[in-house]
Amino acid sequence: MAGAVEDAEVTVLGVWPSPFAIAVRVALNVKGVRHTYVEEDLVDKSELLLRSNPAYRKVPVLIHNGRPVCDSRVILQHIDEAWAATGPPILPREVHDRAVARFWAAYVHGEIDPAWRAFAWARTDEARAAAVARLVAALDTMEGAFEECAKGEGRPFFGGDGVGYVDVVLGGFLPWFGAIDEMAGGHGSLIDAARTPRLAAWAGRFRAADAARGVVPSDAGKVVEYFRALQARWPGAPGD
Repeated sequence: MAGAVEDAEVTVLGVWPSPFAIAVRVALNVKGVRHTYVEEDLVDKSELLLRSNPAYRKVPVLIHNGRPVCDSRVILQHIDEAWAATGPPILPREVHDRAVARFWAAYVHGEIDPAWRAFAWARTDEARAAAVARLVAALDTMEGAFEECAKGEGRPFFGGDGVGYVDVVLGGFLPWFGAIDEMAGGHGSLIDAARTPRLAAWAGRFRAADAARGVVPSDAGKVVEYFRALQARWPGAPGD
């Protein structure tokens, strides 16, 4: 990566389709921070992961010069602060804009994340349909939030002219939106050019951004395969 930062040892522990690991890796790329990515097995977790995140034993974990930072939202803010003088900011610099970005990122975590989990581990068609309905409603809300975050028509990202905090948080879920479209079947697309034109255009731009290329999976079928294999190995995972 051109102009990448090389003054720190940075490792990310994650799984490739994790929305949260994707967000962290994209944010590091936005900042131009060279890092090593280590793929974890959610069923058979490594000693490094268990030692680095003993409280929750979850990915992602950022290990910065030997010291772990856990929870994707904490990690994103750490990246922004640790490399404040490098690359564009992840969070806006203006105080109110930062509050707006934090609010909408919290909305994604509060509405889209639980709906995604509910669909993934649903036991009935009714539960899956309810999860899809919640996702559609949340994405409709994010369609309306785009202009507020981007601060005007014609800006390409929630972060305005460049990828920012809300972009990486929501963008991490894009592979799963495609996978849910495949698994649910017949409900249409969660992000639809007719219903959510701003989000549809944004999704294309986000996937094409330098920071996201090679990090955001584009093959929904592979995400579905991964999830089916995980279900088979981890049948007792949290349900709806």
